[in-house]
Amino acid sequence: QVQLVESGGGLVQPGGSLRLSCVASGTIFNFVDMGWYRRAPGKQRELVATVTSGGSTNYTDSVKGRFTISKDTAKNTVYLQMDSLKLEDTAVYYCNAPIGRVAGSPVALGSWGQGTQVTVSS
Repeated sequence: QVQLVESGGGLVQPGGSLRLSCVASGTIFNFVDMGWYRRAPGKQRELVATVTSGGSTNYTDSVKGRFTISKDTAKNTVYLQMDSLKLEDTAVYYCNAPIGRVAGSPVALGSWGQGTQVTVSS
């Protein structure tokens, strides 16, 4: 079982930036797809971005052009660089691995950690 620890959240003004980090345990890191999710107050958890074992990335429409997912295999760490933050980006952000596919749609197969709170407020 992959263990994941998220960090990097905080309070930021609209238009600001944050970089989230997710450290994964074990050597499985290099062989699975990984993703960042978020849960906004009163809403269901949603997939924000994924990165495959080969390095291909995908984003939900609302963050395209503003968020960047990347990984450092030497550090077993996945990052989410968030720029031009908006009020609606306020949420608890979680990473998950491995990301599987059911009928072509990504599905989180790992355990959920505590997440890291991102609050965008003026």
